[in-house]
Amino acid sequence: MSANSVLHHRNVGVLTVAAVEAPEIVTSEWIDEQLAPTYERVGLSAGTLEQLAGIKARRWWPEGVSFEEAASLAGRRAIDESGIDPSKIGMLISTSVSKHHLEPSVACAVHHRLDLAPSCLNFDVGNACLGFINGMQIAAAAIDAGAIDYALVVDGEGSRQTQQATIARLQQSDVSADDVFAEFASLTIGSGAAAAIICRSDQHPESHRLVGGIARSGTQHHELCVGDLERMRTDTNGLLHAGLDLAEAAWKHSGHDFDWEVGMDWYVVHQVSQRHTQLLCERLGIDPDRCPRTFPDFGNVGPAAIPITLASVQDQIEVGQRVLCMGIGSGLNTSFTEIVW
Repeated sequence: MSANSVLHHRNVGVLTVAAVEAPEIVTSEWIDEQLAPTYERVGLSAGTLEQLAGIKARRWWPEGVSFEEAASLAGRRAIDESGIDPSKIGMLISTSVSKHHLEPSVACAVHHRLDLAPSCLNFDVGNACLGFINGMQIAAAAIDAGAIDYALVVDGEGSRQTQQATIARLQQSDVSADDVFAEFASLTIGSGAAAAIICRSDQHPESHRLVGGIARSGTQHHELCVGDLERMRTDTNGLLHAGLDLAEAAWKHSGHDFDWEVGMDWYVVHQVSQRHTQLLCERLGIDPDRCPRTFPDFGNVGPAAIPITLASVQDQIEVGQRVLCMGIGSGLNTSFTEIVW
């Protein structure tokens, strides 16, 4: 296989990372109750969702809250916490998987809601659960090129519509155990929003240095997980092992460019499930105690999962500590990005 794609950033910092929680808590126990007749008929037991994934709950936005509204809430919080003049933001990147329509871009609505300058480039980037990391990488490249001084990366995800449709479908009398497992991943996703301000580090010595990272593709697996707002069908086991293989290959080929094997202070991994996290740590030989977890209470919040998790522990990270953000996205693609706090 070919080598990793490698990115080195020269003058880029993360100024702020912000997250917004969706307020409605939806427990796995409640989902089990909705599917109890189906479970009984196909021979499954209540508690399977929490036992297999380790997810106790996920969140929903209230009815009527749009994905762009959620992303804008996080974007506003990131701007306010940064203290910068919003008119200086030269690029807005929306990385949401969740979209109500094909066009215009989600970024257009977020740009309008935040009243950003007409000169601010705005567009969507989609790469499944890797979108936010990719957005940070694109912003970093633009800053290093001297095109902009600040970028805002946002993400707003919502699982209400997908999970309501999935539950209704799995309640039908002709559903089999195979059907339940094919849509199992749909029941693990969650809602939330996150945003980050990316800046020139020479202008903000207080920012957290975005060092760079690697990426690797395994697109022969692009059919393992295919979904939209109404339905997502996943070969859960196949996706798990193909993703782990890809992450391991990327990790083993990263030593020429980064010294990550010496051990990082924090590993902010994409939040999929307990089993995924455990096996990833075992494959890569990383300390699981250095991997903060948000999936038990928030589920898999797609591209927002990494920044939500990072935001949840940022007050605990000490100056100079190394943070490795690690993601695997359906398709398959993987990417690791290092931040020095």
